[in-house]
Amino acid sequence: MSSQLISQRIAAVIDAVAPVTRFFSESAWARRMGDPDVADFAFGNPQEMPLPGFVEALGKWSVPQNKDWFAYKNNEPASCAVVAAALRERRGLPFEDEDIFLTNGAFAAIAVSLCALVNPGDEVIFITPPWFFYEALILTYGGRPVRVKVNQENFDLDIDAIAGAITERTRAIIVNSPNNPTGKIYPPSTLTRLADLLTSASERNGRAIYLLSDEAYSRIVFDGREYPSPVAFYPDSLLLYTYAKTLLTPGQRIGYIALPPTMPGREVIREALFAAQVITGFAFPNALLQHALPDLEDLSVDIAHLQYKRDWLVRELREMGYRLHVPEGTFYLMAQSPTQDDWAFTELLASHDVLCLPGTIVEAPGYFRISLTANDSMIERALPGFAAAFQESGVGNRESGIGS
Repeated sequence: MSSQLISQRIAAVIDAVAPVTRFFSESAWARRMGDPDVADFAFGNPQEMPLPGFVEALGKWSVPQNKDWFAYKNNEPASCAVVAAALRERRGLPFEDEDIFLTNGAFAAIAVSLCALVNPGDEVIFITPPWFFYEALILTYGGRPVRVKVNQENFDLDIDAIAGAITERTRAIIVNSPNNPTGKIYPPSTLTRLADLLTSASERNGRAIYLLSDEAYSRIVFDGREYPSPVAFYPDSLLLYTYAKTLLTPGQRIGYIALPPTMPGREVIREALFAAQVITGFAFPNALLQHALPDLEDLSVDIAHLQYKRDWLVRELREMGYRLHVPEGTFYLMAQSPTQDDWAFTELLASHDVLCLPGTIVEAPGYFRISLTANDSMIERALPGFAAAFQESGVGNRESGIGS
Protein backbone atom coordinates (compact mmCIF):
# COMPACT_ATOMS: atom_id res chain seq x y z
CA MET A 1 0.00 0.00 0.00
CA SER A 2 2.75 2.48 0.88
CA SER A 3 4.30 2.03 -2.59
CA GLN A 4 1.11 3.49 -4.05
CA LEU A 5 1.54 6.74 -2.12
CA ILE A 6 4.63 7.95 -3.98
CA SER A 7 5.79 7.99 -7.57
CA GLN A 8 8.04 5.25 -8.91
CA ARG A 9 10.60 7.91 -9.71
CA ILE A 10 10.76 9.12 -6.11
CA ALA A 11 10.91 5.52 -4.88
CA ALA A 12 13.98 5.00 -7.06
CA VAL A 13 15.53 8.20 -5.73
CA ILE A 14 14.89 7.09 -2.14
CA ASP A 15 16.74 3.84 -2.87
CA ALA A 16 19.63 5.76 -4.43
CA VAL A 17 20.12 7.99 -1.39
CA ALA A 18 19.47 5.26 1.19
CA PRO A 19 23.11 5.10 2.41
CA VAL A 20 23.17 8.86 3.01
CA THR A 21 19.75 8.79 4.68
CA ARG A 22 20.93 6.01 6.95
CA PHE A 23 24.01 7.99 7.94
CA PHE A 24 21.90 11.08 8.63
CA SER A 25 19.55 9.12 10.87
CA GLU A 26 21.34 6.08 12.34
CA SER A 27 25.04 6.84 12.68
CA ALA A 28 27.10 8.05 15.61
CA TRP A 29 27.29 11.36 13.73
CA ALA A 30 23.48 11.61 13.83
CA ARG A 31 23.49 10.87 17.54
CA ARG A 32 26.32 13.21 18.48
CA MET A 33 26.22 16.04 15.93
CA GLY A 34 26.68 19.32 17.79
CA ASP A 35 28.22 17.65 20.85
CA PRO A 36 31.00 20.04 21.97
CA ASP A 37 33.15 17.08 23.04
CA VAL A 38 33.48 15.59 19.55
CA ALA A 39 35.80 16.50 16.69
CA ASP A 40 33.55 16.55 13.62
CA PHE A 41 35.34 15.62 10.37
CA ALA A 42 32.28 14.17 8.65
CA PHE A 43 31.19 16.98 6.31
CA GLY A 44 32.62 20.16 4.82
CA ASN A 45 30.92 22.40 7.34
CA PRO A 46 32.64 25.47 8.82
CA GLN A 47 34.19 24.90 12.23
CA GLU A 48 35.28 28.52 12.66
CA MET A 49 33.56 31.87 12.27
CA PRO A 50 32.80 33.04 8.69
CA LEU A 51 35.23 35.09 6.64
CA PRO A 52 34.99 38.74 7.77
CA GLY A 53 34.81 39.84 4.15
CA PHE A 54 31.77 37.66 3.58
CA VAL A 55 29.93 39.15 6.55
CA GLU A 56 30.90 42.67 5.49
CA ALA A 57 29.69 42.07 1.94
CA LEU A 58 26.28 40.86 3.10
CA GLY A 59 25.93 43.84 5.41
CA LYS A 60 26.96 46.30 2.72
CA TRP A 61 24.64 44.91 0.03
CA SER A 62 21.68 44.35 2.35
CA VAL A 63 20.99 48.09 2.20
CA PRO A 64 18.45 48.56 -0.62
CA GLN A 65 19.36 50.96 -3.41
CA ASN A 66 15.97 50.94 -5.13
CA LYS A 67 12.44 49.58 -4.70
CA ASP A 68 13.28 46.42 -6.66
CA TRP A 69 16.33 45.52 -4.58
CA PHE A 70 14.66 42.41 -3.19
CA ALA A 71 12.21 41.78 -6.02
CA TYR A 72 12.25 38.63 -8.15
CA LYS A 73 15.71 38.02 -9.60
CA ASN A 74 16.87 35.64 -12.29
CA ASN A 75 20.17 35.88 -14.20
CA GLU A 76 20.88 39.49 -13.28
CA PRO A 77 23.12 41.13 -15.92
CA ALA A 78 25.52 42.72 -13.43
CA SER A 79 26.02 39.42 -11.63
CA CYS A 80 26.51 37.50 -14.87
CA ALA A 81 29.09 40.06 -15.97
CA VAL A 82 31.07 39.47 -12.75
CA VAL A 83 31.14 35.72 -13.38
CA ALA A 84 32.03 36.01 -17.07
CA ALA A 85 34.90 38.39 -16.33
CA ALA A 86 36.26 36.08 -13.64
CA LEU A 87 36.07 33.08 -15.97
CA ARG A 88 37.83 34.93 -18.76
CA GLU A 89 40.68 35.57 -16.36
CA ARG A 90 40.76 32.15 -14.69
CA ARG A 91 40.03 29.90 -17.67
CA GLY A 92 41.56 31.91 -20.50
CA LEU A 93 38.45 31.54 -22.64
CA PRO A 94 36.28 34.46 -23.85
CA PHE A 95 33.13 33.58 -21.87
CA GLU A 96 30.18 35.83 -22.68
CA ASP A 97 27.78 37.35 -20.16
CA GLU A 98 24.73 35.79 -21.82
CA ASP A 99 26.23 32.30 -21.35
CA ILE A 100 26.13 32.58 -17.54
CA PHE A 101 23.16 31.07 -15.68
CA LEU A 102 23.07 31.76 -11.95
CA THR A 103 21.92 29.04 -9.58
CA ASN A 104 21.54 28.49 -5.86
CA GLY A 105 24.70 26.40 -5.67
CA ALA A 106 26.20 23.56 -7.69
CA PHE A 107 23.44 21.20 -6.55
CA ALA A 108 20.96 23.32 -8.49
CA ALA A 109 23.41 23.75 -11.38
CA ILE A 110 23.55 19.98 -11.84
CA ALA A 111 19.77 19.66 -11.53
CA VAL A 112 19.12 22.45 -14.04
CA SER A 113 21.61 20.99 -16.54
CA LEU A 114 20.09 17.51 -16.35
CA CYS A 115 16.57 18.93 -16.61
CA ALA A 116 17.52 20.87 -19.75
CA LEU A 117 19.44 18.11 -21.55
CA VAL A 118 18.19 14.65 -20.56
CA ASN A 119 15.23 12.85 -22.13
CA PRO A 120 13.49 9.89 -20.47
CA GLY A 121 15.70 6.83 -20.86
CA ASP A 122 18.85 8.75 -21.78
CA GLU A 123 21.97 7.39 -20.10
CA VAL A 124 24.16 9.64 -17.95
CA ILE A 125 27.59 8.39 -16.93
CA PHE A 126 29.02 9.38 -13.57
CA ILE A 127 32.35 8.51 -12.01
CA THR A 128 32.63 6.50 -8.81
CA PRO A 129 33.50 7.12 -6.03
CA PRO A 130 31.09 10.03 -6.52
CA TRP A 131 29.45 12.91 -4.74
CA PHE A 132 26.41 11.56 -2.88
CA PHE A 133 23.59 12.78 -5.09
CA TYR A 134 24.59 12.31 -8.76
CA GLU A 135 22.62 9.09 -9.15
CA ALA A 136 19.54 10.53 -7.45
CA LEU A 137 19.56 13.65 -9.62
CA ILE A 138 19.94 11.62 -12.82
CA LEU A 139 16.95 9.49 -11.82
CA THR A 140 14.92 12.56 -10.89
CA TYR A 141 15.20 13.97 -14.39
CA GLY A 142 14.37 10.73 -16.18
CA GLY A 143 17.87 9.52 -16.97
CA ARG A 144 19.49 6.13 -16.48
CA PRO A 145 22.55 6.35 -14.23
CA VAL A 146 25.64 4.53 -15.49
CA ARG A 147 28.52 4.36 -13.00
CA VAL A 148 32.13 3.95 -14.07
CA LYS A 149 34.89 3.30 -11.54
CA VAL A 150 38.08 5.33 -11.48
CA ASN A 151 41.46 3.75 -12.08
CA GLN A 152 42.05 1.84 -8.85
CA GLU A 153 45.77 2.59 -8.83
CA ASN A 154 45.72 6.38 -8.89
CA PHE A 155 42.08 7.60 -8.80
CA ASP A 156 42.43 8.96 -12.36
CA LEU A 157 39.63 8.57 -14.90
CA ASP A 158 39.59 5.14 -16.56
CA ILE A 159 39.11 6.23 -20.16
CA ASP A 160 38.82 2.66 -21.45
CA ALA A 161 36.07 1.92 -18.93
CA ILE A 162 34.23 5.11 -19.93
CA ALA A 163 34.51 4.07 -23.58
CA GLY A 164 32.99 0.72 -22.70
CA ALA A 165 30.07 2.40 -20.93
CA ILE A 166 29.08 4.68 -23.83
CA THR A 167 26.11 3.52 -25.89
CA GLU A 168 23.81 5.10 -28.44
CA ARG A 169 21.66 6.26 -25.50
CA THR A 170 24.47 8.15 -23.75
CA ARG A 171 23.51 11.80 -23.36
CA ALA A 172 25.97 13.15 -20.79
CA ILE A 173 28.85 12.40 -18.47
CA ILE A 174 29.44 14.09 -15.10
CA VAL A 175 33.08 14.74 -14.25
CA ASN A 176 34.06 16.24 -10.90
CA SER A 177 37.60 17.66 -10.67
CA PRO A 178 39.11 18.10 -8.15
CA ASN A 179 37.11 15.08 -7.13
CA ASN A 180 35.06 14.75 -3.99
CA PRO A 181 35.90 12.45 -2.22
CA THR A 182 39.33 11.51 -3.63
CA GLY A 183 40.87 14.96 -4.15
CA LYS A 184 42.18 13.90 -7.56
CA ILE A 185 42.72 16.57 -10.23
CA TYR A 186 42.38 15.00 -13.67
CA PRO A 187 45.49 15.91 -15.71
CA PRO A 188 45.53 17.40 -19.23
CA SER A 189 46.59 14.08 -20.75
CA THR A 190 43.51 12.37 -19.34
CA LEU A 191 41.19 15.21 -20.32
CA THR A 192 42.56 15.17 -23.87
CA ARG A 193 41.81 11.45 -24.17
CA LEU A 194 38.34 11.99 -22.70
CA ALA A 195 37.60 14.81 -25.15
CA ASP A 196 38.73 12.67 -28.10
CA LEU A 197 36.53 9.81 -26.89
CA LEU A 198 33.44 12.01 -26.43
CA THR A 199 33.97 13.70 -29.80
CA SER A 200 34.15 10.42 -31.68
CA ALA A 201 31.23 8.91 -29.74
CA SER A 202 29.08 12.00 -30.37
CA GLU A 203 29.80 11.77 -34.09
CA ARG A 204 28.95 8.07 -34.07
CA ASN A 205 25.69 8.66 -32.17
CA GLY A 206 24.65 11.60 -34.32
CA ARG A 207 24.12 13.87 -31.28
CA ALA A 208 26.29 15.54 -28.70
CA ILE A 209 27.32 13.81 -25.51
CA TYR A 210 27.50 16.68 -23.02
CA LEU A 211 30.18 16.90 -20.36
CA LEU A 212 28.90 18.34 -17.08
CA SER A 213 32.06 19.64 -15.43
CA ASP A 214 31.43 19.89 -11.68
CA GLU A 215 34.14 22.35 -10.63
CA ALA A 216 32.96 23.07 -7.09
CA TYR A 217 36.50 22.69 -5.71
CA SER A 218 38.43 24.12 -8.65
CA ARG A 219 39.88 26.97 -6.56
CA ILE A 220 40.94 24.67 -3.73
CA VAL A 221 44.12 23.11 -5.12
CA PHE A 222 47.36 22.34 -3.32
CA ASP A 223 51.12 22.37 -3.87
CA GLY A 224 51.02 25.19 -6.43
CA ARG A 225 49.22 23.05 -9.01
CA GLU A 226 47.46 24.50 -12.01
CA TYR A 227 43.84 23.49 -12.43
CA PRO A 228 43.00 22.17 -15.92
CA SER A 229 39.28 22.58 -16.59
CA PRO A 230 37.61 19.88 -18.72
CA VAL A 231 35.74 22.72 -20.43
CA ALA A 232 38.97 23.87 -22.08
CA PHE A 233 39.35 20.47 -23.77
CA TYR A 234 35.83 19.65 -24.96
CA PRO A 235 33.44 22.23 -26.47
CA ASP A 236 30.16 20.49 -25.58
CA SER A 237 30.74 21.13 -21.88
CA LEU A 238 28.82 22.92 -19.16
CA LEU A 239 30.92 24.39 -16.36
CA LEU A 240 29.14 24.03 -13.00
CA TYR A 241 30.37 25.98 -9.98
CA THR A 242 29.44 26.98 -6.45
CA TYR A 243 30.97 29.64 -4.22
CA ALA A 244 30.03 27.63 -1.11
CA LYS A 245 33.37 25.80 -0.99
CA THR A 246 35.85 28.67 -1.31
CA LEU A 247 33.70 30.82 0.98
CA LEU A 248 32.90 27.85 3.27
CA THR A 249 29.29 29.00 3.49
CA PRO A 250 27.23 25.95 2.45
CA GLY A 251 24.07 27.50 3.89
CA GLN A 252 24.34 30.63 1.68
CA ARG A 253 24.04 29.18 -1.78
CA ILE A 254 25.13 30.82 -5.01
CA GLY A 255 26.68 29.25 -8.07
CA TYR A 256 26.33 29.10 -11.82
CA ILE A 257 26.34 27.23 -15.10
CA ALA A 258 28.66 28.62 -17.77
CA LEU A 259 28.64 27.66 -21.44
CA PRO A 260 32.03 27.98 -23.13
CA PRO A 261 32.25 30.11 -26.28
CA THR A 262 33.44 27.01 -28.14
CA MET A 263 30.10 25.20 -27.69
CA PRO A 264 28.27 24.86 -31.03
CA GLY A 265 24.58 25.77 -31.09
CA ARG A 266 24.61 27.11 -27.56
CA GLU A 267 21.80 29.56 -28.33
CA VAL A 268 19.33 26.67 -28.06
CA ILE A 269 20.96 25.49 -24.84
CA ARG A 270 20.58 29.00 -23.39
CA GLU A 271 16.80 28.85 -23.81
CA ALA A 272 16.63 25.35 -22.35
CA LEU A 273 18.69 26.29 -19.30
CA PHE A 274 16.58 29.34 -18.50
CA ALA A 275 13.39 27.28 -18.74
CA ALA A 276 14.95 24.62 -16.53
CA GLN A 277 15.98 27.23 -13.96
CA VAL A 278 12.33 28.20 -13.62
CA ILE A 279 10.73 24.76 -13.53
CA THR A 280 13.24 23.22 -11.11
CA GLY A 281 11.84 25.49 -8.41
CA PHE A 282 13.10 28.93 -9.46
CA ALA A 283 16.71 27.82 -9.00
CA PHE A 284 18.18 31.33 -9.05
CA PRO A 285 20.27 32.66 -6.15
CA ASN A 286 18.53 35.10 -3.85
CA ALA A 287 18.80 38.81 -4.49
CA LEU A 288 21.23 39.64 -1.69
CA LEU A 289 23.88 37.13 -2.81
CA GLN A 290 23.62 38.32 -6.40
CA HIS A 291 24.09 41.95 -5.33
CA ALA A 292 27.09 40.97 -3.18
CA LEU A 293 28.78 38.89 -5.88
CA PRO A 294 31.33 41.56 -6.92
CA ASP A 295 32.70 41.47 -3.37
CA LEU A 296 32.43 37.69 -3.00
CA GLU A 297 34.12 36.65 -6.24
CA ASP A 298 37.71 36.95 -5.01
CA LEU A 299 37.16 35.92 -1.38
CA SER A 300 38.48 32.55 -0.27
CA VAL A 301 39.23 30.49 2.76
CA ASP A 302 42.95 30.14 3.53
CA ILE A 303 44.08 27.50 1.01
CA ALA A 304 47.59 27.45 2.45
CA HIS A 305 46.20 26.59 5.87
CA LEU A 306 44.03 23.83 4.39
CA GLN A 307 47.20 22.41 2.86
CA TYR A 308 48.95 22.69 6.22
CA LYS A 309 46.13 20.70 7.84
CA ARG A 310 46.28 18.13 5.03
CA ASP A 311 50.01 17.63 5.56
CA TRP A 312 49.63 17.54 9.33
CA LEU A 313 46.95 14.85 9.27
CA VAL A 314 48.70 12.79 6.59
CA ARG A 315 51.93 12.81 8.59
CA GLU A 316 50.29 11.94 11.90
CA LEU A 317 47.94 9.29 10.57
CA ARG A 318 50.65 7.56 8.57
CA GLU A 319 52.81 7.39 11.67
CA MET A 320 49.91 5.63 13.41
CA GLY A 321 49.76 3.07 10.61
CA TYR A 322 46.95 4.38 8.42
CA ARG A 323 47.23 4.31 4.63
CA LEU A 324 46.02 7.46 2.87
CA HIS A 325 45.61 9.00 -0.54
CA VAL A 326 47.08 12.52 -0.52
CA PRO A 327 44.54 14.85 -2.18
CA GLU A 328 45.63 17.33 -4.84
CA GLY A 329 42.61 19.52 -4.15
CA THR A 330 39.28 19.77 -2.24
CA PHE A 331 39.21 19.74 1.56
CA TYR A 332 38.96 15.98 2.11
CA LEU A 333 41.30 13.09 2.90
CA MET A 334 40.50 9.49 2.00
CA ALA A 335 42.01 6.99 4.44
CA GLN A 336 41.83 3.22 4.38
CA SER A 337 39.89 1.71 7.22
CA PRO A 338 42.05 -0.78 9.13
CA THR A 339 39.02 -3.10 9.03
CA GLN A 340 36.93 -4.03 6.02
CA ASP A 341 33.76 -2.65 7.62
CA ASP A 342 34.30 1.09 7.29
CA TRP A 343 30.93 1.89 8.91
CA ALA A 344 31.88 -0.09 12.01
CA PHE A 345 35.27 1.58 12.10
CA THR A 346 33.78 5.08 11.99
CA GLU A 347 31.52 4.03 14.87
CA LEU A 348 34.67 2.98 16.73
CA LEU A 349 36.21 6.38 15.98
CA ALA A 350 33.06 8.02 17.34
CA SER A 351 33.52 6.17 20.61
CA HIS A 352 36.75 8.16 20.83
CA ASP A 353 34.94 11.44 20.02
CA VAL A 354 36.03 11.53 16.36
CA LEU A 355 33.33 11.75 13.68
CA CYS A 356 34.20 10.77 10.08
CA LEU A 357 32.25 9.69 7.00
CA PRO A 358 32.23 5.97 6.11
CA GLY A 359 33.52 5.34 2.60
CA THR A 360 30.45 3.22 1.88
CA ILE A 361 28.44 6.45 1.70
CA VAL A 362 30.53 7.56 -1.31
CA GLU A 363 30.80 4.09 -2.90
CA ALA A 364 34.30 3.57 -1.48
CA PRO A 365 33.89 0.65 0.94
CA GLY A 366 36.92 0.04 3.10
CA TYR A 367 37.76 3.75 3.30
CA PHE A 368 36.62 6.70 5.36
CA ARG A 369 36.63 10.42 4.57
CA ILE A 370 38.07 13.17 6.75
CA SER A 371 37.11 16.82 6.25
CA LEU A 372 39.94 19.34 6.48
CA THR A 373 37.49 22.06 7.49
CA ALA A 374 38.04 20.93 11.08
CA ASN A 375 39.91 23.60 13.02
CA ASP A 376 43.37 23.13 14.49
CA SER A 377 42.20 22.48 18.03
CA MET A 378 39.81 19.78 16.80
CA ILE A 379 42.64 18.07 14.93
CA GLU A 380 44.90 18.23 17.99
CA ARG A 381 42.13 16.83 20.16
CA ALA A 382 41.29 14.06 17.67
CA LEU A 383 44.77 12.61 17.12
CA PRO A 384 44.73 10.39 20.24
CA GLY A 385 41.30 9.12 19.18
CA PHE A 386 42.54 8.20 15.71
CA ALA A 387 45.46 6.35 17.29
CA ALA A 388 43.33 4.52 19.86
CA ALA A 389 40.77 3.40 17.26
CA PHE A 390 43.52 2.07 14.99
CA GLN A 391 45.00 0.04 17.83
CA GLU A 392 41.61 -1.26 18.94
CA SER A 393 40.67 -2.34 15.42
CA GLY A 394 42.81 -5.41 16.02
CA VAL A 395 44.26 -5.76 12.52
CA GLY A 396 46.89 -3.97 10.46
CA ASN A 397 46.07 -2.12 7.28
CA ARG A 398 45.30 -4.31 4.30
CA GLU A 399 48.03 -4.64 1.72
CA SER A 400 45.77 -3.82 -1.22
CA GLY A 401 44.39 -0.38 -1.95
CA ILE A 402 45.05 3.01 -3.41
CA GLY A 403 47.41 5.77 -2.46
CA SER A 404 49.53 4.13 0.20
